[in-house]
Amino acid sequence: MKLNWKSVFTASLLISATSMTSTAIAQSTENQQLSLESCHVKGIRQQVQCGTLATPENYTQSNGVKIDINFVVLPAIDSSQEKLPLMFLAGGPGQAAAELAGQIYQGFGEIRKTRDLILIDQRGTGKSHPLQCDESLEIDPYTSVPEDFSVTDIEQCLSKLNGELSQYNSENAIRDFDAVRNALGHQQVHIYGGSYGTRAGLVYMRMFPESIKSVVLDSVGPIEVPIGIFGQSAAQSFTKLIDNCQNDESCARQYPELAKEFTEISAKLSQAPITVEISHPRLGTNTELTISNDKFLSTIQMQLYSTQTRSLVPLLIHQAYLGDFKPLAGLIAQGEGGMGIYIALHFNIVCNEDYPKISASMKAEDADNNFAKGMSLEMIGKVCAAWPTYQPSNDFYQTVTADIPTLILSGELDPVTPASNGEKSDKNLPNSHHIISKNNAHIVASTPCGINIVNEFLEKQTPNGLDESCLEEIPDGTFMTGLNGSSMPAVVKASSTQIKE
Repeated sequence: MKLNWKSVFTASLLISATSMTSTAIAQSTENQQLSLESCHVKGIRQQVQCGTLATPENYTQSNGVKIDINFVVLPAIDSSQEKLPLMFLAGGPGQAAAELAGQIYQGFGEIRKTRDLILIDQRGTGKSHPLQCDESLEIDPYTSVPEDFSVTDIEQCLSKLNGELSQYNSENAIRDFDAVRNALGHQQVHIYGGSYGTRAGLVYMRMFPESIKSVVLDSVGPIEVPIGIFGQSAAQSFTKLIDNCQNDESCARQYPELAKEFTEISAKLSQAPITVEISHPRLGTNTELTISNDKFLSTIQMQLYSTQTRSLVPLLIHQAYLGDFKPLAGLIAQGEGGMGIYIALHFNIVCNEDYPKISASMKAEDADNNFAKGMSLEMIGKVCAAWPTYQPSNDFYQTVTADIPTLILSGELDPVTPASNGEKSDKNLPNSHHIISKNNAHIVASTPCGINIVNEFLEKQTPNGLDESCLEEIPDGTFMTGLNGSSMPAVVKASSTQIKE
């Protein structure tokens, strides 16, 4: 069978001088095979700069195979102040930073006023020798469930990949990033990493500390915590959602038995998947939707990442309990087309840098929860059992202690990178400050308040003493209490379901 890799990924969740002229860059990098030109990218009307830099696939063989590393530079609105640029390290692992250009252009607008933003597609993503399992494009997301995959699916994906997989690792990605920094003529850069991007940022701090002026680590995935141990943090986030609902008058009145309803529908789906007939959320035609327990849980877990989508969870659970899967179908429809994750690169890193460090006792402890149990690690384990292996360097797992000004941000509601992760890095870094936002989930800088704090840090270069007052102004989350609520996605409202006997 062909595997919907998106369904497996969601179940396993999972992150200077002013701009130089083209002539100056060509003169300073004539031996580095740099290409840079003005261009337009999706989501941005103004011209930006697009480039590629040829780097060794294997850095121990400088004269061997080369790969092109793709990047985009979003020029500062006002470059006259000649501020150091900010390099954006994307999450996942498996996000392509350049593909996020439109979102970053808008979200980081305050920073972009006076700084260039450098977005580099990590090797294995985007246009940097992408490693992707694309079978999901041919799969019906409504009938596919995460449990339905086999070793054959993994083998089919691997058969389509090109390159020496062992070279598509976090350390070589950072070597690429630093090569781009150098080729662009910047002695130093500031770096911002979100989710897995914080892991990449920590590796950057260890490997090339002299290249970095300051660091922002947003929703931290420290070296000491393997990617994939999400059971306890997801359960903690879900419990806070239940508590917040019960402390909200309208939510508590509408869903007084929310925890009980969740337990019962999850137990029912654990016995056997349910097939329902729905009106397709986008097309309006009749179609079937198959819901397994992993599909149900992973859909909920994805909503926990954002304060906006968290508001839908009580309604999703309650309607499912009543046998109505309209909200679930609508959220699945919203995710059609993929999540922007290059799945093969994701598993190539996780299966070699993280999963081998997870002991049996760690798995048991992480699975001891009342939400998704050990779902995340079970799915990762199935893939990793068949994935080619490589050995990370001896230095990779070293605790990072670089004395670089570092701002650490955590959301108290985060389901995958809890505040305890940020505390680990804050303890190890000598020049850091950890801010915990009580009403944020994953990625604090996704809010105007978070961006303003980051911008102030970049200006002052001191992680302590920043104005954090706006965090207190972020309101408590509200919840959807009916199918006609104003926050309900249109595709959710449009669906209808009928359970098939």
